[in-house]
Amino acid sequence: MFFLVKSVIFAFQILLQMKINPKTKIIASIGPGTSSEDMLEDLMMRGVNVFRINLSHDTHENHRQVIRRIHALDKKHRAHVAILADLQGPKLRIGEVENDHIILEDNSEVVITTRKCTGSATMLYISYQDFPKDARAGEAVLIDDGKIKLEVIESDGIENVRTRVIHGGEVSSRKGVNLPNTRISLPSLTEKDIEDACFAIEEGVHWIGLSFVRTAQDLKPLRMLIHSSNRPIYIMAKIEKPEAIANIDDIILDADGIMVARGDLGVEIPFDQVPVVQKRIVKKCLINAKPCVIATQMLESMITHFRPTRAEANDVANAVMDGADAVMLSGETAIGRFPKEAVDAMHSIALYTENHDFPYERMWAEPNKNSITYLRDSICYNAVYMAAQTNVKAIIVFTNSGYTARKVASYRPHAKIHVFTNNENLIHKMSILWGAKAFFYSDFSNIDETITESIRRLKAEGEIESGDIVMHVGSTPITKKGSANMVRLSRA
Repeated sequence: MFFLVKSVIFAFQILLQMKINPKTKIIASIGPGTSSEDMLEDLMMRGVNVFRINLSHDTHENHRQVIRRIHALDKKHRAHVAILADLQGPKLRIGEVENDHIILEDNSEVVITTRKCTGSATMLYISYQDFPKDARAGEAVLIDDGKIKLEVIESDGIENVRTRVIHGGEVSSRKGVNLPNTRISLPSLTEKDIEDACFAIEEGVHWIGLSFVRTAQDLKPLRMLIHSSNRPIYIMAKIEKPEAIANIDDIILDADGIMVARGDLGVEIPFDQVPVVQKRIVKKCLINAKPCVIATQMLESMITHFRPTRAEANDVANAVMDGADAVMLSGETAIGRFPKEAVDAMHSIALYTENHDFPYERMWAEPNKNSITYLRDSICYNAVYMAAQTNVKAIIVFTNSGYTARKVASYRPHAKIHVFTNNENLIHKMSILWGAKAFFYSDFSNIDETITESIRRLKAEGEIESGDIVMHVGSTPITKKGSANMVRLSRA
């Protein structure tokens, strides 16, 4: 009986591995209910491409155990999943309040102070010590994801800010604070973030998420920290502030990827603007060939329910149709009751959407002739155009830096994208890239032999069949890096 059960479980895992995965990648946040080896393995088999470690919570030791479990499972299954370590950033909070909750009445006055105290209906402590210096009359103070709204009356510039309650209600201890109109002077990389980033670097994560980015300059301290460690880790800039939207073009250029973090963003800007802002950012990322993640509240009802609402299904489908590289589960898998079902729901929505009315071959404006990457860009642009004309089943990209793969993927071709690289550090990072599946291949000495071997390997893995039209994109000579100049069509 025992062996029969083991056989059934093994067969089920094989079926899960064989199921068709969407080209839009799935990110799952890990929490108490999903940190065990069995659960991580189950989520991996169900199609999770990236595991998110939220460094705002828990201890380094507990995170270390989870990261090492993921590394071990990834090696076992050769899944090439990525790990995204998410920094807390300068998150603002109120302090403890009386009896752990108080009521703020509409039109009452509340003093927000930087002096430690137990909060009451007339005074609240805030962790942001420079708030009295930065606050201006008329600016909004939002508490608990915008459920409570106050307005600044005046500040003494030292430690106290008088506010009026515009929309009151119940407030509990340690709730988050958003200042959508205030130009805060805190750095994006706090002391805690530096400690957490050093830990994440040491544990071999593949991406680090930088919270509350406002300008491209905010990326530099983290970039320097990573560079000094000599570890090839990518930076995901989280867009959560109005300033970030104003500076989005520069941020996209400097970051390795962008996350539209709609939780704080939806509080910092008017909620009616979020859908359009999301679509514009995704399009800008596509044009610049940078991965873009849509995050927060995608299937939030599944924290407590086994299936999503129709509105949530529409939200995920719209993010997929926009062309996002990845969609992310937050509380659904970190603290939710139905993490497996949430991953399955995300998987099925994305897959159905891609198979029905998804706009493939998005040929944006032709490559800029004045760009230093013009020749490479032109190769990728025309490769995707030709792939659509000839019904190519697979576009096989040879790359060392990942640029050619990102550029090909940015046009969202209908053909599968297979990335062959001799850069081991690139393999896992490709797990966040739309439609891409990466393979390590070390011998790039001969172009013809490399092409033949790539076709043989993809046939062996069931990715293509004999007679399929395939396309290769790379450089000749093949050992020359950073200069894609070849497109080749052939039959498998």
